[in-house]
Amino acid sequence: MTHNSDERKRWLALIVLCLGVLMIVLDTTIVNVALPSIRADLGFTETSLVWVVNAYMLTFGGFLLLGGRLGDLFGRRKLFLLGITLFTLASAACGLANSQGMLIMARAAQGLGGAVVSAVSLSLIMNLFVSPADRAKAMGIYGFVGGGGGGIGVLLGGFLTSALNWHWIFLVNLPIGVAVFAGCVALLQVEIPPTDRAKLDIAGAITVTLSLMLAVYAIVHGNEAGWTSAQTLTQLGISIALMIAFLVIESRVSHPLMPLHMFTLRNVAVANATGVLWAAALFAWSFISALYMQRVLSYSAMQVGLAFLPANTIMAVFSVGLSAKLVMHFGIRAPLSVGFLVAAVGLVLLSRAPAGGNVVLYLLPSMALMGLGAGVAFNPMLLAAMSDVSPDESGLASGMVNTSFMMGGALGLAILASLAAAHTGDLAAAGADAVAALNSGYHLAFLLGAVATTMASALAAVFVRTRTHGETQGEGESAASI
Repeated sequence: MTHNSDERKRWLALIVLCLGVLMIVLDTTIVNVALPSIRADLGFTETSLVWVVNAYMLTFGGFLLLGGRLGDLFGRRKLFLLGITLFTLASAACGLANSQGMLIMARAAQGLGGAVVSAVSLSLIMNLFVSPADRAKAMGIYGFVGGGGGGIGVLLGGFLTSALNWHWIFLVNLPIGVAVFAGCVALLQVEIPPTDRAKLDIAGAITVTLSLMLAVYAIVHGNEAGWTSAQTLTQLGISIALMIAFLVIESRVSHPLMPLHMFTLRNVAVANATGVLWAAALFAWSFISALYMQRVLSYSAMQVGLAFLPANTIMAVFSVGLSAKLVMHFGIRAPLSVGFLVAAVGLVLLSRAPAGGNVVLYLLPSMALMGLGAGVAFNPMLLAAMSDVSPDESGLASGMVNTSFMMGGALGLAILASLAAAHTGDLAAAGADAVAALNSGYHLAFLLGAVATTMASALAAVFVRTRTHGETQGEGESAASI
């Protein structure tokens, strides 16, 4: 009876942890549908609007590795509860925001809480389930939540924005956060943190986050200040100096946030490089597609949510099981490269969509191709990052590629959104129709995203080794080699 009770408690704990992760995943997509409403209500410009997304992504990516390290040192349960609390309170602040500054600061706090939750949730699940069969089931559920959460986010965002207003896309997190906190207190055992705590790399986290935030700020405001102005060049110069300081810190501290020696491993380096390029295209696509549908096609928020559904549904289906089967049959390299290439075709198709719009010929096929490409490529990208490292370093390698992914998304979104706005401004100044100029700017962003994704495909095809670390040690059966 006790065994059955403990078993039931473990699975209930998994549901609670996945609910917390779902809340974080939802927040990466639910906002995109409401962006035009937020823009109109708070008076954002086309370029400054990216900070609603980037403030979240930068703190999320900047503190993802540090959050995992804090969990190792002070207890994962404690950090998970702190992360959920911060995320929930920040969600309340976002929902009550009545100014640009308040919303952006609250979004940054959300990103910090989300980083902590994401960093320790997987470790908590791994500790809950030790048998291979149970762990495989648990990871399948966890993967489905991560893959399917995006689809739920765009639909929920569309419904809440249309039926109520954009404030509710954040306020909906409050009851979920309270339920997750209460469930974790009841179901997760209190951990005893280690007595010999290593020194934290706080300086590394601060320098890399400040460097990237300053770079994004300079890029976002480059159109207004001038790309060769003293302000823009100074900001970019300070950003580069901070990044150099980060690299120096990482090469000298005993417990670095991002161990540089990991980049000497071929698959780790390629996975991080492709992650940056892919994220740049993916986040720009998600952000600009929502604006395209509402500002060019005059879609409602709910229609935008429904339009994203094919991409997110296909992405979730492939992420859960089909992607793993492709890896088993073809290795890592082919699914990764082909997945990126399929997504690039979807972006090219979207870059040809006319201002009048044609859902059947352009929008639906491009959404389906983006979902297919992302669903096929995402798991192989994580596997590539971990295939050259020992099992005790797999969590670190996964955290590194996730960090590169978030940082690439933040910088890529800033660059592509700024270039799109600049191109639109030039055409409008030359006398072009406002909608046509806007559409042409979006076309440029989609096309550049396709170029970045094609580059990621080429890198994967040429440099990724398809064997795994286990195969190099002679363990297990080999996946089909390419």
